[in-house]
Amino acid sequence: MKFNKNILNHTTRLLLLITILSFTALSITGCNPSNFKSNATQKVPQLITSILSDPKTFNYALSSESPNIFGYTYEGLISQNPITGELEPNLAESWEVSEDKLKITFTLKDNLKWSDGKPLTVDDVVFTYNDIYLNEDIPTDVRDILRIGKDRKLPTVRKVDNKRVEFSVPEPFRPFLQSAGAAILPAHVLRESVKTKDQDGKPKFLTMWGVDTPPEQIIVNGPYKVERYDTSQRILFRRNPYYWRKDAQGQSQPYIERIIWQIVESTDTSLLQFRSGGLDFVGVTPDYFSLLKAQEKQGNFQIYNGGPSSSTSFISFNLNKGKRNGKPLVDPIKSRWFNSVEFRQAIAYAIDRKTMINNTFRGLGQMQNSPISVQSPYYLTPEQGLRVYNYNPEKAKELLLKSGFKYNAQNQLEDAQGNRVRFALLTNAGNKIREAMGSQIKQDLSKIGIQVDFTPLAWNTFLDKLSNTLDWEASLLGLTGGLEPNDGANVWSPEGGLHMFNQKPQPGQKPIQGWEVAPWEAKIHQLYIQGAQEFDEAKVKEIYAESQKITQENLPFIYLVNPYSLGAVRNKFAGIKYSALGGAFWNIYEIKITK
Repeated sequence: MKFNKNILNHTTRLLLLITILSFTALSITGCNPSNFKSNATQKVPQLITSILSDPKTFNYALSSESPNIFGYTYEGLISQNPITGELEPNLAESWEVSEDKLKITFTLKDNLKWSDGKPLTVDDVVFTYNDIYLNEDIPTDVRDILRIGKDRKLPTVRKVDNKRVEFSVPEPFRPFLQSAGAAILPAHVLRESVKTKDQDGKPKFLTMWGVDTPPEQIIVNGPYKVERYDTSQRILFRRNPYYWRKDAQGQSQPYIERIIWQIVESTDTSLLQFRSGGLDFVGVTPDYFSLLKAQEKQGNFQIYNGGPSSSTSFISFNLNKGKRNGKPLVDPIKSRWFNSVEFRQAIAYAIDRKTMINNTFRGLGQMQNSPISVQSPYYLTPEQGLRVYNYNPEKAKELLLKSGFKYNAQNQLEDAQGNRVRFALLTNAGNKIREAMGSQIKQDLSKIGIQVDFTPLAWNTFLDKLSNTLDWEASLLGLTGGLEPNDGANVWSPEGGLHMFNQKPQPGQKPIQGWEVAPWEAKIHQLYIQGAQEFDEAKVKEIYAESQKITQENLPFIYLVNPYSLGAVRNKFAGIKYSALGGAFWNIYEIKITK
């Protein structure tokens, strides 16, 4: 999983993203005319979309957020079809699992090439896993997904012959096949940077392929390569002439020659551009839905509804009890509040999610109660025993009073020592839906005497607080989801890079003294390990059912609303297979422009 600023998730590895990717589209009319020709004179078949902020890196292994370029630029051995949920061949033409389930052998397709024309071989696969993903000197989220069992052991990877590569796991691991969706990277370009150390003893790979890298130096295997990047303006992708896919008639894919991502920080601007006729796609947020629905025929576009999105939205408290340089990460007074399960449950009861759905989401969503996507076969419903926190401010007050809080003469909530209950709630700026959610939470909690200081921050500032300095009290954000719960292993492992509510320092960060793992945290982690080891589907469902019950009892994340996945696409595109898991362009290689 990854931080997700955007909802669209092209890659097979799961991306923890804050969930404001609307993958909105913006017209080229906003471009500098000295750089590009107008659409009227531009004959190149192209797709114009937009993203809300600049990418942080062009290095797949070091990426931990969206937006990113990798859904267009890289592929792995296999992928998961977002419509059927089935695993499908990508760079591998087939795979075989041994009887003891400890070995998986992949056979590569013939004549695979990199975007510079060099052969893509088994050696690239072995290099990608052994030298990058399994290399402890390289901080990559992919390694969290590859860890297996209670001891979090890693697989071994070896070349069998020029067509086959073998993955060996230390114990049976049901979700391992999905891990083979991670991007394969070019050994002939990157090997030297992995071997070579800088003056601090770190691999030079850690500084490879930053956003300042000339695009022609970024070698890829996906349907598109980066042609140009203008900071805070746009990214241009050009069709990869060496991409392996061909249609039934033998024609090379993809069909669309160029993709343009405009970088725009306002979804309002994207909407205006789409309505003016210059856009190819806009993510449809609830506040835009009625307006756009009335213009479908006139505007020559269609709004697709993929049902409940694969993302989560939630607020969480910083439960970290540790210190840095002798200073607590969280004010000890507030830390005591946050680490009280009754306090977190009271917050959950005090948030009016039905009003949030009706007002902010215009009815285009449903209440969310689980970290596991509703599309997953392992999702536990409230009818099956999952605890649900329906709006009940009186219940919230009852829990607070029971756990030692009290109300003063002004009806303000205080703790047992007379400290006014007040905390800062942060989110990322730029999305009106997210900001409206935060404003309502502030209002709802004021009704039970709590003062919330709600502050949207620039994305990079927010991310730094969440994952580096750990200088935050409460946050409003989201994660992407998927069909396989183990894709969230880096969220639920206390060692994981996305265990954000009680974050352990990651490689290269300052140490933390006194970091603690609660028993329920350890139990969730244990259940995720068991779920990955179990091959009996009935037992797998039981294991993840228990894990969901624990998350809802202890509320490390207070889940809010699952919006519907909506997108408006110009009718000139044929082959759209819209999916909540994949969005509008997950099958970009087979989409055509018809007029």
